[in-house]
Amino acid sequence: MNKKEISEIKKRFTKTKCSITRLCGCYVDAEKNKRLTLREAFLGLPEEEMFKYIDIFRKTLSGSLGRTLMNMEFPTEQETAEDGTQRFLMKLLQSRLQDDALLEEFYDKIIESYPYPENYFIILVHDAYDIPKVTADGVENFDASEDVYDYLLCSVCPVKLTKPGLCYNAETNHIQDRIRDWLVQPPEFGFLFPAFNDRNTDIHSLLYYSKNADELDFSVTENLLGCRMPLPAKSQKETFNALVEESLGLDCDYEVVKSLHENLNQMVEENKENPEPVTLDRADMSRLLQNSGVGESEIEAFESHYNKTLGEKETLTATNLFNTQKFEVRTPDVTVRVNPERTDLVETRVIDGVPCLVIEINDLVEVNGIQIKNVYDDDKPQEF
Repeated sequence: MNKKEISEIKKRFTKTKCSITRLCGCYVDAEKNKRLTLREAFLGLPEEEMFKYIDIFRKTLSGSLGRTLMNMEFPTEQETAEDGTQRFLMKLLQSRLQDDALLEEFYDKIIESYPYPENYFIILVHDAYDIPKVTADGVENFDASEDVYDYLLCSVCPVKLTKPGLCYNAETNHIQDRIRDWLVQPPEFGFLFPAFNDRNTDIHSLLYYSKNADELDFSVTENLLGCRMPLPAKSQKETFNALVEESLGLDCDYEVVKSLHENLNQMVEENKENPEPVTLDRADMSRLLQNSGVGESEIEAFESHYNKTLGEKETLTATNLFNTQKFEVRTPDVTVRVNPERTDLVETRVIDGVPCLVIEINDLVEVNGIQIKNVYDDDKPQEF
């Protein structure tokens, strides 16, 4: 799924457009016991309660692709095996959440796979979306609809005790100890099945959400969903950094790394109107290194390390490799942050035999918020 397709489904979660047929849930305590199960006609819920659920659903489809939202495909065996995860989810989808035995089995699978040590609430909804045709100028035509997108959305939310404190009691006109409640938090993870690829049903894929992009739960994706988890955003960055350092060796200098950052920024900027994120495979990485001034032998070494570490077909998301909003130079004692659009202001030089980081400055220089005067006074040289 791309950004536009995710947004199209997310727009369903409003009071006027929502067509969710059924809401099911299971409250699990810290000892893995099911304390409560529920099954409701969603549109029959009180309005305020419905809005709280809608907020959770929208959150489960929030974030950026390649970080908190990840497209995943089912391996063939999960679609063909009798106990395959995709086949089980298809049964659950086709039941429209009317089969209590299937629901209990689904809850059991989450409880078995999810290692969360505290209380949490499993929410599962079914919806049927009558997909409108979209004209060339982007206008939706519901009268021309031909297909229906049946899907499940699952959200797993921590339930935490509110903090102690004082509150005002309007009935007694007193300040008193506040009653502590168990509050449902925003989801930690969730998924949309099937995927809405090319604006239609794709039963071979799903969209996975994780609140923490750097700490993905492999036990959930592999045991519950049966899908191979892509590298988390943090791991992508760390792996890329290690590959560059190992492959370039002494040639991994400031100018090369600066060029890598600038070229990646340019790729992201040129792609900003595209709903698909920029992803790079091994060949793309090689071209990126070549455009950044890396020699042929170092590129060959990078390709070899890439195959051994990630595999020839693995891809990385460009925005996970560098922070496009920040350019930072760090030593053990000094950190310099530079506007990504003005990396030309910083260079490395050897002065009096000492390697130095040289920063071009203008008339405005502040130290701890205090503006420094006479920056260019030859009688009072100042070093930065």
